[in-house]
Formats: sequence, structure tokens, C-alpha cells
Amino acid sequence: MKILRLAATAVALLFSLQAAAQAQTTLRIGLAEDPDILDPTLARTYVGRIVFGAFCDKLFDIDEKLNIVPQLALSHETSADGKEVTIKLRPNVKFQDGEPLDAEAAKFSLERHLTMQGSFRKPELTALDHVDVVDPLTIKLVLKTPYSPLIAQLTDRAGMMVSPKAAKEEGDKFGLHPVCAGPYKFVERVQQDRMVFEKFADYWNKDNIFIDRVVFLPIVDATVRLANLKSGGLDLIERVLATDIKDVRADPKLVLATAPELGYLGLTINVNNDKNKGPLSQSEKVRQALDLSIDREAINQVVFNGEFTPGNQWVSPTHPYYQTAFPVRGRDIAKAKALLKESGAALPISVDYIVPKGAEAEAVAQVVQSMAAEAGFDLKIRVIEFATSLKQAQAGEFQAYQINWSGRIDPDGNSYVFLHSGAPLNDGKYSNPEADKLFEAARLVSDPAQRKAIYEKLTGIVLNDEPIIYLYHRKLLIAHTTRLEGYKQLPDGLVRVVGLKLR
Repeated sequence: MKILRLAATAVALLFSLQAAAQAQTTLRIGLAEDPDILDPTLARTYVGRIVFGAFCDKLFDIDEKLNIVPQLALSHETSADGKEVTIKLRPNVKFQDGEPLDAEAAKFSLERHLTMQGSFRKPELTALDHVDVVDPLTIKLVLKTPYSPLIAQLTDRAGMMVSPKAAKEEGDKFGLHPVCAGPYKFVERVQQDRMVFEKFADYWNKDNIFIDRVVFLPIVDATVRLANLKSGGLDLIERVLATDIKDVRADPKLVLATAPELGYLGLTINVNNDKNKGPLSQSEKVRQALDLSIDREAINQVVFNGEFTPGNQWVSPTHPYYQTAFPVRGRDIAKAKALLKESGAALPISVDYIVPKGAEAEAVAQVVQSMAAEAGFDLKIRVIEFATSLKQAQAGEFQAYQINWSGRIDPDGNSYVFLHSGAPLNDGKYSNPEADKLFEAARLVSDPAQRKAIYEKLTGIVLNDEPIIYLYHRKLLIAHTTRLEGYKQLPDGLVRVVGLKLR
């Protein structure tokens, strides 16, 4: 009898262990690139924003209709003169190290974004003079001037709150051990391999967290990402190839989630940071000729099966701030050749053309290369790993850089940081005093009609100078298994893990 009892106990223990193992759920997400630093102050990559979505909540978020909604903040109120914004914080919020998220902590995070060496958030918060603590759960943002995009900026990395204790202890190494106030806490990162996060037990919205672990796996090859999803090695992948849409929809075990992206893909031209001072950097006529040599709709059809939207501005043709006075122009090789002749540049014009590694990006580059050759350009495609491409772009080691921007809900977030003199994402060092004044003026007014009129003038200047040649606007393509329930894709491109369940 004793032996039988021991056997029964062993079997019960085995089933108990199996049940516990089954209860531990892991969401495996395939990424198209390995992110840069996991510090919201210093980060700049799109794929990094996806990872931040799992562990760094923001003061505000957006909904499916692009309305701004509370997250770590409960509400905000702007003074009549537009120079003070009072924000009420959510009570009983903790960072993943157990420290409280109170007004002092929020003040610390915002000031860190504003003052830290190398911060990419500084231009997003440039109007902020200082932060006052009103009470333990209230801060007042005191601005130098009215700043209409402010709350929109706080729906992204500028609104992410970091633990003051961890940030002070880690210094510029904070990105190696990040601590935020989100649903999952950082466990480990192995470069080019994986990022692991575990459920944070004291998360303020823990009742809506149903998955124990989230693992992000960078897999550059889109075909391999999809194969892993189909085989069960992944639960969700981002950036499905447009040519794979039919395949995903035909698979009964997969779901395709889509949304129009807020951003764009463009060719950043190194207008003022080109060490070789090639014709592309020296002449707007040469840049205009390159633009006219490109057939945007052909790119859309050939590479993306017509799924994307051709464009020529920093917002798509369906956006309220799109300037209809400057529609997308068709390809005009004759005019492109005439402009090159007027420029006096010797043909063919050789261009160092950086392209981040990836099937679609490389396909786009090859189509552009072929089209431009007919006008007199010799685009020398240089395919390199994404994070490396960013470093080379910052260093000015390029003449044209094909780069996608994921987009923001306010047009300022798609333009100022790339085109204002001295802005940190202005890799080509474009500078036009008249454009700068208009960028600054658009930040001072909140009336949409007045802002759109300012952006119309600005668009005319930028489309003449061509520091960026805008090509198209993507459709966000996320695929996941039917095991994953509750997933919704929003236009900002983030993967939101709150509310998700794995069957």
C-alpha cells in the first residue's frame, strides 16, 4: 500500500509539474531587425519602439481612431496662453524595480529626455523650459512658447517614464538593464539573438496581462520569419512581405492584421554632410532629376503588389495635413535629363546609396537604381545591417540613404526632426532658414487650418530643395497564429501586449 501511495504521489506530482509548465505562457515575436539601445531617451529605431511597447508605458497612448487617451497620466489641461500644461498622474503605479512613479519621477524622466547627452527626445520636447511638481501626483510642464504637438509627442518615447533610481545607478549603461513602468520587466538581451521579458507582478493594469513571458527574436529574412510562424516557432511576426499576403490569408492557422502606417519611406540626401561633395548634394536640380526619374506607382506594383500608397510628402495623400497643391508627380525622364543638363554635372552621376538589409528594401533599391540609370545616374547600392546603416548615416558616410520612418500622429513628428537645422535625425544636415521659421511657427498654433496653411508653404520649400525624396507609405502587415487572441494593429506600428491571450 505504501508503494502504491508513493506511486500515486509521484504521478500526481508529475501531472502537477506538467500543468505548471503548461501554465507558463510565452509570446514569441519575430522582428525584422535587431533594435538599437533599449533606452527610450537614446533610441531611434522603429523596431525598438515595438520592444518598448512591452515594458515602457507612456504618459498617453492613442486609440484606433488616433484619439489621444490616458495611460500613465489620467488627464491634462493646457493654460489659456498655451504655455503651461498640467498633467495628473495615475495613482499606485510602480516601476519594475518597485520604486513609485510619482510626480518627482515623471519630472526626472522628462528632464532626462530634455538634457541627456545624445538624447533623440530633445527636439520633441524643445519647447519645454522646466517641470514643476504641483503635488505627489501632479506635474506642470512650463513651456518657453506654446507647443501644439506636445501631448502627441508624449504618446511615444518622449512620454515613456524610466526609474530614476535605475537611471542614476546605470548612467549611460541604462539601456543594458532598462527599468520602466510597463507590463513586462527586462530579463536579458543577447545581441542579434533575443530579448526576454517577464510579467511584472505589480503592473498597474496587471488584471489585463495574461501571458507570462515575451521574447523578441530578430530575424532579418522575412521568408524565414514567416516559415517560423507557420511551423509554430513564433506566435507573431512584423513586416510580412506584401507578396506573402495571399499566402498568409490562405493559411487557416494564421491571421493577418493590417493598418495604414503613419510614416513614409524616403531617400534621405546628404545635402550638407557629403565629404565628397557630389552633384547630388550640391545641386537641387540634380535631386529634382532623381525624383523625376522614379515611378512611384511602378515600385508599388512591382515590389508590393499594389498594397502600399505612393507619396511625395511626409504624410500620406489620405492624411488631413497632406498638401493637395503638390500632388504626386509622374515619372518624366525627358525633364529629368533636361535638369541634369542645366545642372552642368558630368554624367553618369555616381551616388553611394545605402540600403538596410532586407528583401523588400533591396528590391525597392534595385527598381530605383534601374529607373535612375535611364536619366543618367549610377546608383551604387550598398546593403548593410540596419543598426550599422543608422550609425553611418549619422556620421555622414552616405550620399543617399533609403530609410523608413514609422510615423507620428502629428505632422510635426514626421518632419521637424528630419528637416530642421541641427535636429538629431537630420542626417543629411539640411538647413534652410525659411523652412526653420515655418517649422517653428507650426508648433505655436493649434488651429488646424492655420497650421495647414503654414505646412503648405513649408511643403513647397522642401519639395523644391529635395533633402528627402518621399516614395511611398506602407501598410502595416502583422501576422500571428490563431492561438493568439485579442490582437489589434494600430497605425503607429506598436505591438501592444496588454489584453493578449495565448490559447
